[in-house]
Amino acid sequence: MKKIFLPIKNEDIEKLKVGDDVLLTGRIYTARDMVHKMLVEGLKDKQVPPIVLYGSTIYYAGPTPGKPPKVVGSCGPTTSSRMDKFTPAMLDAGIKAMIGKGRRSEAVKESIKKHKAVYFLAPAGCGALLGSKIKKARVAGFSELGPEAIYELEVEDFPVIVGIDPRGNDAYRSTRR
Repeated sequence: MKKIFLPIKNEDIEKLKVGDDVLLTGRIYTARDMVHKMLVEGLKDKQVPPIVLYGSTIYYAGPTPGKPPKVVGSCGPTTSSRMDKFTPAMLDAGIKAMIGKGRRSEAVKESIKKHKAVYFLAPAGCGALLGSKIKKARVAGFSELGPEAIYELEVEDFPVIVGIDPRGNDAYRSTRR
């Protein structure tokens, strides 16, 4: 099990291989479909995004409200392929890591390889467990989207698996063989 402190460093990414089990600690941002669309359109129009994209880790999720003393309730991953049409532009803007579930397109794999980034898989069906790893949460942008706004999350020992490494190796391709 590898431990990585966020924001993720290039030297940490370079050491990752498909299938590695990783525990993430630090800051991640949630972003789903609408946020991706708004960020990419904003970048095209030279707007300053509400969060620093360069070096960031994006989690494809929308946390549910937590019952005190919990910060959030369930916070499981959404299907990553829904963000595929926006992902190359997000990587061009400096995103270094993404967390979600499911396969990615060939264009996304090539963009991950080009930018020496990483795609992590979060365990699907484990939203309550993942939510328990979130220590702080605040709306960081696009509050009008409610639960699909950008949330800044502070996570501790957040469990993920390397799905696509910086060399473009893909866990789904490996398992099909």
